[in-house]
Parts: sequence; structure tokens; C-alpha cells
Amino acid sequence: MSTDTPQRPMMKLGAFLPAPGHHVAAWRHPGARPDGGLDFDYYRSLVQTAERGKFDMVFLSDGAGIRTTYKDADELSRQGRMVHFEPLTLLSALAVHTSRIGLTATASTTYNEPFHIARKFASLDFLSGGRSGWNVVTSVTDAEARNFNLDQQPDHASRYARAREFMDVVTGLWDSWEDDAFLYDKASGRYFDPEKLHILGHRGEHFSVRGPLNVARPPQGYPVIVQAGSSADGMDFAASWAEVVFTAQQTLEQAKAYRDSIRAQATAHGRDPEQVKVMPGVFLVVGRTQAEAEDKYAVLQELVDPVVGLGLLTGLLGDVDISGYPLDGPLPELPPTEGSTSRQQLVYEQARRQGLTIRELYLSVAGGRGHRFVLGTPQSIADELEEWFTGGGADGFNVMPGYLPDGLSDIVDLVVPELQRRGLFRTEYEGATLRENLGLVRPAFAARAVAR
Repeated sequence: MSTDTPQRPMMKLGAFLPAPGHHVAAWRHPGARPDGGLDFDYYRSLVQTAERGKFDMVFLSDGAGIRTTYKDADELSRQGRMVHFEPLTLLSALAVHTSRIGLTATASTTYNEPFHIARKFASLDFLSGGRSGWNVVTSVTDAEARNFNLDQQPDHASRYARAREFMDVVTGLWDSWEDDAFLYDKASGRYFDPEKLHILGHRGEHFSVRGPLNVARPPQGYPVIVQAGSSADGMDFAASWAEVVFTAQQTLEQAKAYRDSIRAQATAHGRDPEQVKVMPGVFLVVGRTQAEAEDKYAVLQELVDPVVGLGLLTGLLGDVDISGYPLDGPLPELPPTEGSTSRQQLVYEQARRQGLTIRELYLSVAGGRGHRFVLGTPQSIADELEEWFTGGGADGFNVMPGYLPDGLSDIVDLVVPELQRRGLFRTEYEGATLRENLGLVRPAFAARAVAR
């Protein structure tokens, strides 16, 4: 009979790192690097800081376009965060400057082809020694559609229908070769075992892809699948495929309900719910004292341009035009959107719950963009994270520093040691791959060949 004491679950942490930081005015902060999105050394320093803090992963969001729905170029010029590296290219370079931290990037199923995505993420998994993650999105803006031969984005249901078939094709391509297919046998002249090649031969509604993939099966089997949808379609998609779920919740009750629901839906899809890690986004501002934290936040808030604040809010509401309403009046009733329906509802409910005017609302979401906002000392922040973690609201958190690089350094140097002191977060990495550190199993090979 084993006498081993069950290991206490450890909180998972991701570092969400847009170049200047998360606050909408971050690029204007005296300590920020507004040109950081095109500076490799800057990003290398950020990711190495996160690895020093033993974060599970860094996460780079992305879109295939720039919102240009402003009245003129002057309004657009105030927004910041216009240009940055393509994330898979950046993460491939960062792979050789890191050794344990996971490298997760966003790529769209709407504006890519499955073969491209399968090949790129398999390559990143090899380059990083098994540390790649793919944040699967269906995209939500017309600005992206107009860069891909469309006048507007496909409707919500169509995007998710394509995404589901996309996942079938990508995972099938990752299983083109069995793990030990390649012999490299000079004596026999056999480069691979022909019995271990599996040609996909997929023909479906959206894709016709024969295969095989011209990259071997990734070190992790599949890169870690990440997803962030909270609509009914998004949650069903996450329950079917996602191993890490990024979500935006404001209260512990909401977070627990969401986590319980996604785990139940995963079970209904025949999956182990323990293999789905729910990591709500949390916008953190930390100071050695409460007053210091409040002062740091005030600096950022004072830099918010009303044009930028309103533009941010418009995007969060699904590009619903509210420019004709008074800033110091209430948010109007909103029409349906083909954008992010879950984020629109979250922000709308926040406005109603807190009785906020449009101006108060855009200032409220200027940092967290609808995610939870926690401001305080290392101890008070750790209290709140611990409450959600132990209360069943989260398996960890996708941490959103207000501005970079100092916001991330504050979290690594002040908050992480407090979490470690409480036995909530690792002091050393458990493994070499992202799956190992997240506690996720490596997917078994699944043959889906229809022809040789």
C-alpha cells in the first residue's frame, strides 16, 4: 500500500505580453517601450524574466489586420500597438534563448489553411524542445476579413464550423507519422518505416487535404491547444479541443460557474476534465504598499485619451458604434454582434451592475479589457489569486501586466515569491516540455489514414 502523500495542485501562470503592456495607455507610460513590438532584444528580456519567475508560458495574441474604423488617420494614430512581430516567427527565435518556459501564439482558423498551421506549430515544437502552444481563434473583426478577399467576416456559426473541421485536419496531419517512424538506417537504405506513414486523405465541407505533413510528429504529440471562447459555440469548441482555456470573468461565482461548465462539457465529450486547465485573465498592478499600487495605476489612467478609450470600448462591444451617445451618459442597449459575443455581454453586464457611464466604463476596462482587475500589495494580490484558485474558480491565471517591462518584473519579484511562500506555485519547473509543466498528458498517436 502506497504511503505517498498526494501532491498539492500548483497554480499555473501564463504571462500575456503585448509589447508595451496591457493598459490601453501603456505605450505612453514614461517607463514603457512604445517601439518594443519590433525589438527582439526587448522581447527576449521579457520572456527571460517570465522564465526566471517559473511561469508556465508566455502568450502572444495576434490579429491579421489593424482596426481602421476611425473617422481619420489622426484618431488611428492615437491608438498605439499598431505594429509588432508575427508571433510564430518571434517565438521561434525566442526558443533558442529559453529552456523551460512554454511559447504560445495565436493563429486564426478563419484566415489560415490547416497544412500551414500544422507545419508551423510542429516546427516550433521541435525548435523549442516541446514547448509550443497554439491559441486557436476564429477571428472577430472585419478589418481582418478585408485583408483576405472579403468585405466582412463570416458569421459566428460559419467560423466555428470551419474551425471544428480545421482541428480535425490539423491533428490528423500531426499524426501523419508514428513517433518512431523515422529509421535513418543507412545500411538498409530505409529513411522511414513505410508501415508507420499515415496519409490523411481528408475531404470535407471546408477542406480537401491529402497529406502527409512534411514534419515528423511533434515532440509533445500535439502542441498544447489553447482557446479563449466563452460563447456557447466557443465553450463547446473549448470542451472538445482545448487543454488550456483563457477566459474573462469578474467574480469568483462567475469563474466557478464557467470552470464547472467547461469541465462538465469536456466530460460529455469523453474527455478527462483534469486535462482542461482554466486560466482566467487577470490585470495586475502591484506595489510594495497599497498607496504605491494606487499611484502606479493613477499614472496609467491619467494617460487615457478619450478617443482611445472610446475606441477600445467599441471593439470590446463587437464594433457597435456608440460614438453618438454622450460620454457621461449610460451605455445604450446593444444590437447583436458578429464579433466577440461573450466579451460584449461581459462588458455590458459590468456597466449595468456598477451603474457606469460610457466614460467610466472605458476607464474601467482600460487595463483589463474586460478581465479581472486586482490592485494591491504582493500579499493582498496573492490573497485574491489564492481565493479563486482554492475556491474552484481557476487552475491558474493568464497574468496581464499594466505596462512593460516594469509591470512584469514587479509580478516576478514581488507576487511570485509570495505565492511560492504559500506553497501555491512551483519553485522549479517540473519538466522540460509545456505539457509536463502544465500536467497534461501527451496525446497518443491516432491513425486516420484512408490511403497510402
